[in-house]
Amino acid sequence: MSMRWFLPVPLACLVLGAQAPKILDAPELVQARYRKREAMVPMRDGVKLFTSMYEPRDTSRPHPILMSRTPYGSGPYGPDAYRRGVGPSPAFAKEDYIVVYQDVRGRSRSEGQFMDARPHHPAKGPRDTDEATDTYDTIAWLLANVPNHNGRVGQWGISYPGHYAAQALLCGHPALKAVSPQAPMIDLWEGDDSYHRGAFQLLANAEFFTFFRSRPSTPSPTPPPLPLPPPQRPPDDYRWFLEAGPVQAVFPKMGQPADPIWEEYLRHHTYDAYWQARDLRPHLKQVEPAVLTVGGWFDAEDLFGALACAQTLTRQSPGTTSHLVMGPWSHGLWARGDGDRLGPLEFGSKTSAWFQQEVELRFFNQHLKGESGQPLPKATVFETGKNQWRAFDAWPPRTAQPRTFYLEAQGRLSGVKPDVGPGAPSAFDAFISDPARPVPHTQEITSGFSTAFMAEDQRFASRRPDVLVYETAPLEADLTLAGPLRPVLQVSTTGTDSDWVVKVIDVYPDDAPDPKDSPEGWHAGGAQMLVRGDILRGKFRNSFQSPEPFVPGKPTEVAFTLPDIFHTFQKGHRLMVQIQCSWFPLADRNPQTFCDIPKAPPEAFQKAEQRVYRSKALPSRLEVLALE
Repeated sequence: MSMRWFLPVPLACLVLGAQAPKILDAPELVQARYRKREAMVPMRDGVKLFTSMYEPRDTSRPHPILMSRTPYGSGPYGPDAYRRGVGPSPAFAKEDYIVVYQDVRGRSRSEGQFMDARPHHPAKGPRDTDEATDTYDTIAWLLANVPNHNGRVGQWGISYPGHYAAQALLCGHPALKAVSPQAPMIDLWEGDDSYHRGAFQLLANAEFFTFFRSRPSTPSPTPPPLPLPPPQRPPDDYRWFLEAGPVQAVFPKMGQPADPIWEEYLRHHTYDAYWQARDLRPHLKQVEPAVLTVGGWFDAEDLFGALACAQTLTRQSPGTTSHLVMGPWSHGLWARGDGDRLGPLEFGSKTSAWFQQEVELRFFNQHLKGESGQPLPKATVFETGKNQWRAFDAWPPRTAQPRTFYLEAQGRLSGVKPDVGPGAPSAFDAFISDPARPVPHTQEITSGFSTAFMAEDQRFASRRPDVLVYETAPLEADLTLAGPLRPVLQVSTTGTDSDWVVKVIDVYPDDAPDPKDSPEGWHAGGAQMLVRGDILRGKFRNSFQSPEPFVPGKPTEVAFTLPDIFHTFQKGHRLMVQIQCSWFPLADRNPQTFCDIPKAPPEAFQKAEQRVYRSKALPSRLEVLALE
């Protein structure tokens, strides 16, 4: 059941604005309140990790410890160089936590060898290490060497640091009481940064590995790597990546050596032992600390990870005090900016500030300071379309009911199963998919990875002949979808492999008013706003481990699950589904021939006729959960 204990959003933000503490947003203000120390903290195998500690100057009472572990550098370095702010957000500015930052092994000033998403190993000898043991050893050292603590430790992090927060759940130290994995990487192959169900996330990884460079193992900290020449890329990624050809040519074309981790990703293009070892879900059992998992509905990088973390804890660790927060945010927006809009979308309030004060701070204060108050609900989720926070005692909501929308002739989408025979001429829709002219993921001419496409108007795509479009009639009442979306497509291809992209879209009425401050030249009337989209590499339709070619011309079922939404399609709007076979350069191109795609020669890239069936015998559909 929905628990509407929240203030109406505009009122809640007015109250928050009146009570928010003054932000410590300059090094001198942080220095006035905290004393900084740095140390090389020894791990059980002798490797030492660089750690900086900001200790409150107020010693009249003990303070909890709040830690973040990162591969990105915990600077500024030096005992007299202070951060502009400490803790997860400005809401923590005057809370006087002992705030700790640590470089993970093999990164920045820490010793040891870095390993990307280091696998967790439950069975270990006394000197064997992983991220869980490094977390345990760090906590033990802090408790023994940092004065004036209250014996309680918490950890938080966003994205890669969020992954380390999720790893911390496995450390088993009794002092670790509260952990907040935020946009954590949970399974890099199935749905996080590296692959999405077999489709390599080309643009994001090319951008990431131009600055995240590996360095060899050394017995002591080393200076930063030698500077590399700037990437040689003009401001049109679509054209540039298309001309670059196969993915192994990307870094040489930029004038840079390929990073070893990038090369590892390309070697492991199936869900093999490399990726399976990095999937955290099998290990999330009997978790003792309280958990606050945070994600954004418009996160283009780790939306999958946040949902997978929370769902796995609910399923495998039911005794854990676990909360999920999903807001209207792109990657990490809840920790920066106002969160009141994304592109042309307006959310009616400063959602980031509300979360920081009313959810995140409250969570840590309750579990680390022992503050009283109403416990957080199981799920605190923002309902897009209506722009309101709602609370539930389960996610998806227990009252959500299954509904199915079927593809029909003439681009219609309805709740009625088709009654068209399999031999009827109109029982399928077809188009030509050409790897030499893939469907772009954005209409913008850009250079660099931008998450704005997650809330972009899709009219540019619906006008292409290689994008199928299906939509309902104008809705006679609000339609609220809450939970995962499952497209079940009956398809055929003249090739032997194919990607399948499904997008779920909110179509605005023609007379919809433009929001204030909407982008120049953009109009809401008739807009096709992306709510959710994702991709499956077709050869993994039956198994992530064992790819299978398509039989040319043979109807085949392709089904997969899109990440959850919580969105209301308002009365008068339409629900639209778009289907295409490329999403470039967000994902690399599928040659449409069954092969080792990272090594595909030019002749492997072939046009294919793609059919999507919508007959009584072969009904293509979208399965959803709807709140009545």
